[in-house]
Amino acid sequence: MNYTMLFLAWACSLAGNLIVTRLLIPFLHKLKFGQVIREEGPESHKVKSGIPTMGGIGFIVTPLAVLLVLNPKGYTNFNLIMVVLAFVGYGLVGFIDDFIIVVKKDNEGLKPRYKMLLQSVLAVTFFIMYRNVAPSTVSIPFTHWVLDLKWFYFVLVFVMFTGETNAVNLSDGLDGLSSGLVTCATIPFVYFAIRQNQFDVAMFLVSFLGALLAYLYYNHFPAKIMMGDTGSLAMGGVLASSAMVLKQEIALVIIGGVFVAEAVSVIIQVGYFKLTGGKRFFRMAPIHHHFELGGMKETEVVHMFWAIGAGLALLGILMGVTM
Repeated sequence: MNYTMLFLAWACSLAGNLIVTRLLIPFLHKLKFGQVIREEGPESHKVKSGIPTMGGIGFIVTPLAVLLVLNPKGYTNFNLIMVVLAFVGYGLVGFIDDFIIVVKKDNEGLKPRYKMLLQSVLAVTFFIMYRNVAPSTVSIPFTHWVLDLKWFYFVLVFVMFTGETNAVNLSDGLDGLSSGLVTCATIPFVYFAIRQNQFDVAMFLVSFLGALLAYLYYNHFPAKIMMGDTGSLAMGGVLASSAMVLKQEIALVIIGGVFVAEAVSVIIQVGYFKLTGGKRFFRMAPIHHHFELGGMKETEVVHMFWAIGAGLALLGILMGVTM
């Protein structure tokens, strides 16, 4: 494993996206591609209206370009191709959604059924592509057991891609929250890739981390730019595809535990609201808003969730050590 090249990829992406995002901010301002805040959101978030969105473009384009320059042969690696296709594919779905939002100036965007249809088509496509070259087995964390799921592997992959992309999207509600959480969650997969000698995947992931860190520089409170669905869906695609090609599908649930909690909180809130005729289980969902409306500052909520995400990332690395 060439660690010098890994560091170079990380550094180039970091520097590259610091420049790209810095240029994107005034460009998106000029196009009036500003964030549209949903009416039912916290009142304190109304000030975020108009902040440039679709900043995910920067951390999508930058690592792909860096990899093309530093490791062009990597794009012939099937596992890397899967990760890149998920990254770009889900990012494109998010871009369509964002574009509709900023053009119409409302927060509906791509209708949920169409968005879910596109996400599902991608999930099925990736399963078919990957199943032709890989087994339907999964590794059980903290053991040396390998379980063959057979036909149920399709269900797992489908839920991984559609669930992870939507869950990461739900976490994108506070400045720096989702980008910081995905940074934490990606680190274990870099470790898994290095441990498995999957250099091309490792190089892409560290490049992605560099670009994401650069984005976080502009996205931390008070945010100067938002990633939009372009970025959040792309990030979810990276996590799901990395877990699949590195055979860490079950570990993804633990490593991405904060995303799972965000998604589950919405499910509970909606279900409780319908069953009780309008009562709320949480002050607001996703759950990060529950803490915010409980009196915590936005930065306090973000830092608390980052700390949990970092702990789960460490647990993920420990899982890799024991497998």
